[in-house]
Amino acid sequence: MIPRYSRPEMTAIWDPANKFRLWFLIEAHACDAQADLGVIPREAAEAVWKQGDKPYTPERIARIDAIEMETKHDVIAFTTELAEQVGEMARFVHQGMTSSDVLDTCFNLQLTQATDILLADMDRVLAALKSRAEEHKYSLTIGRSHGIHAEPVTFGLKLAKHYAEFARGKQRLEAARAEIAICAISGAVGTFANIDPSVEAHVAEKLGLAPEPISTQVIPRDRHAAYFSALAVIASSIENVSVEVRHMQRTELREGEEFFSKGQKGSSAMPHKRNPVLSENLTGLARIVRSAVTPALENVALWHERDISHSSVERMIGPDATVTLDFALNRLAGMLEKMVVYPDRMEENLNSLGGLHNSQRVLLALTQAGASREDAYRMVQKNAMDSWHRGVPVQDLLLEDQEIRTYLGENDLRGLFDIGYHTKHVDTIFKRVFG
Repeated sequence: MIPRYSRPEMTAIWDPANKFRLWFLIEAHACDAQADLGVIPREAAEAVWKQGDKPYTPERIARIDAIEMETKHDVIAFTTELAEQVGEMARFVHQGMTSSDVLDTCFNLQLTQATDILLADMDRVLAALKSRAEEHKYSLTIGRSHGIHAEPVTFGLKLAKHYAEFARGKQRLEAARAEIAICAISGAVGTFANIDPSVEAHVAEKLGLAPEPISTQVIPRDRHAAYFSALAVIASSIENVSVEVRHMQRTELREGEEFFSKGQKGSSAMPHKRNPVLSENLTGLARIVRSAVTPALENVALWHERDISHSSVERMIGPDATVTLDFALNRLAGMLEKMVVYPDRMEENLNSLGGLHNSQRVLLALTQAGASREDAYRMVQKNAMDSWHRGVPVQDLLLEDQEIRTYLGENDLRGLFDIGYHTKHVDTIFKRVFG
């Protein structure tokens, strides 16, 4: 996590103070449940809450770190420091539990906390996309396939497409949150031999989680693989928007650009430069988030009931992926909210090939008038290529083509170049996307 690409709300989730606070809550709630069962004295559970429920200050964190330097075990270091706070009754803490009960439950709690922030981020992006889509619902532009002019669309439709993609991404993220909001307090190798299943149920309820149906000392890592995959798809959607903006801002297109603030500089060498730095940055950040997927998938296959090959991976990809995605979503939303759009330039580009974007309409009209599809394609393509090379409006060439005129009259041909033909279903598409 680098400060340059981090927001404090998200980094706080991965701060040691929050982690140790969650570890304490897991242990303390487990003590309550054990006391209810009569496994430990009620006064022991009360002592844990009364003496141990204190902020994890830098001094307490430093003490835990110092103990870990000797024990080489983070959970033992934590419980040792907690015992220093609680006193003699601390011998009842961690009854029947294993380290993974604390670590896995805490990790999933952190991921759910992070996901709640990410869901709010998604809402901001969706709101920006919807607002700009409605603003440019009928702003005509040329659709491109292979980077080449195809047929007209509207810029609003382009943004609506991205809105629908992010809406699906939010649904996947909600599903991923449900899959990761899981608790396991099942003891060594997950058999509950030394701890009653009701303890797990109690801790899960108190922390807003669901019990893992079957754990093997660790929570199954297919859940985490699905979670990080959901983040990666969202990252790819961010890049999808970013690539579109980068293309729009190219000098040859100039159909839109990132907002360029007063005093901003685009190049240390060339004062005229206005570069798409935000969208380029988002493309790079998307790569970082996606890089978490392969190790998350490889974490699924652990030895027998557990090993810790997943542990070092998750200590890195958990913070890095969520912090990076949080930053990227907020950067994307801000970029969309302030993006400058040039409808006049879009229309100029649309018309730059002299009406060639209507070639399919002419093709279909010829087949409706009796020409075979092969002949119709040949006639239209011949004139289209002539228009392409000579820079003559294709409509003029079609009107002069006697073979075509045997099928279509002048009024018929001119009617095929009505731009409204291409936008007649914009309302229908918007209703499908936005309801």
